[in-house]
Amino acid sequence: MYTSFFGLQEKPFAITPDPRYLYLSERHAEALAHLLYGINEAGGFIQLTGEVGTGKTTVIRSLLEQLPGHADVALILNPRVTPAEFLLTICEELHVAVPESGQGSTKTLMDLLGRHLLDTHARGRRVVLIVDEAQNLSTQTLEQVRLLTNLETATTKLLQIILIGQPELRELLDQPDLRQLAQRITGRYHLNPLSEDESAGYVKHRMRVAGATAEVFTPSALREIHRLSGGIPRVINVICDRALLGAFTQEDHRAGATLVRQAASEVYGRPVPAPWLKWTTAAAVAAALALVAVGVWTFTTQRMARSTDAVHDVATAPDVTALPAASGPGGAAVDAAPAAVTTTPAVGAPAGVPLDLLLVRHGNDTTTEAALGKLFALWGAMYEPARGRGCDQAGRQGLECLFQKGSWAQLRALNRPAILTLTDDVGRTHQVVLTGLSDEQATLDLGGEARQVSITALSRYWFGDFLLLWRPPLAVVKSLAPGMRGDDVRWLRESLRAAQGLPAVPAGSDLYDEELMRLVQEFQRQNRLTVDGVAGVQTQIALDTVLNATGSPTIVASTAATAGG
Repeated sequence: MYTSFFGLQEKPFAITPDPRYLYLSERHAEALAHLLYGINEAGGFIQLTGEVGTGKTTVIRSLLEQLPGHADVALILNPRVTPAEFLLTICEELHVAVPESGQGSTKTLMDLLGRHLLDTHARGRRVVLIVDEAQNLSTQTLEQVRLLTNLETATTKLLQIILIGQPELRELLDQPDLRQLAQRITGRYHLNPLSEDESAGYVKHRMRVAGATAEVFTPSALREIHRLSGGIPRVINVICDRALLGAFTQEDHRAGATLVRQAASEVYGRPVPAPWLKWTTAAAVAAALALVAVGVWTFTTQRMARSTDAVHDVATAPDVTALPAASGPGGAAVDAAPAAVTTTPAVGAPAGVPLDLLLVRHGNDTTTEAALGKLFALWGAMYEPARGRGCDQAGRQGLECLFQKGSWAQLRALNRPAILTLTDDVGRTHQVVLTGLSDEQATLDLGGEARQVSITALSRYWFGDFLLLWRPPLAVVKSLAPGMRGDDVRWLRESLRAAQGLPAVPAGSDLYDEELMRLVQEFQRQNRLTVDGVAGVQTQIALDTVLNATGSPTIVASTAATAGG
């Protein structure tokens, strides 16, 4: 309903666990990294817990999308089953044929599963069992889970088991009769609610994924969202969805704190007061008591002072009863006039030309060909319209194109000159080159001159489409992900260590392991990129900016200066 009003491609706050919307807090990122590492390297148990709505299922969905190609997964979503039914479900998930006569026999199912795991291991594959809502497992079924870890070779566990559940799962596994199972858990991770900064980042991330090109929630609204949700992502989704609907009905493109409180009132079914209201009542009572005290003190001191002042006045009275008034020409008395204040008019810069007039004035300079020519020139490259597609020409000169829909924050993170697609009030499109960006101003190349335009004014015409060039550090442009191996991975490790001021490691590993994933995630977090542990195009561009290895042109002066230092 409200998506088109805010320029969104879809609803950003659906409560279904869509991995595209996964926002990794530091703890979420750590959990996902260890799950991936465990699947590749470890065996036994991993336990992941968290309160309802903290994102456990979403983490698992993201894990399933990033599984290495050599892993087979059995996912159990309903663990309220008997041990035999539990084993049968695993066999069905792994496509193990079970004769009808053996479907109720635990021994038959264990034998079939054991043979399948040995065969899978011989083919170089790993098997992963993921149990969601594991706090609902019965004690008997948990014992069966423990027995599954006995399926092993002399050197390797044949089954990696991941138990996902609410905090009650920790209490369940702490029972004395389950200590043998608890001792086999190699990793325990608990997802806490988001902090205030993470809550704000979560909201902005989901809005950006849905296609937002401008900030909809005010800073005070983001603080209220965290306060009223307790940092629980699922509750944040529900409150934000109601707030967007409320803003839409009021035809307001910004959602403030008051609107968020109204949305929360609808969600909780009760009035939600402003955070300062409870202090207002206390302050009013304190102020009233203070006024009473001041009144009593004033009344008392004034009565004491009157008699003292009367004595003082009589004792110090002068001999004259009046002073002569100031006189003007002719001896006439005049009032003293205030001195005249002379002001010098401020000399300011002439008023800027509105952006819409600039676009009209330089219409011949905002074509695709003109913009590409300027962008190529910033890289010391040549663009010739008659020689084919611009990105093909860029490739022949060692450059690559990146075209996408994004935000000002993404442009700052990528820090490269870009062609912005602007749409004026009559629907005509203009291609302009962004050459500089500060917190409030953007620098555009219009008519061969650098024009300063406020981001607020520019956002009226820019809906997020941009194209930029970058110089790839790798011979073949590709994303680098956990589990990969080679010289490109070694380059990534060395570059990240250099970017973060860490000492170089001689003959660093060429495996994209857990340590490297941590480095990538930390770099992404520092540079406000999507924290997914995968070194894709945007991560590589940002890394090149920090290292300044290729002498690339940049648009954010402060970042460029830092990179050069």
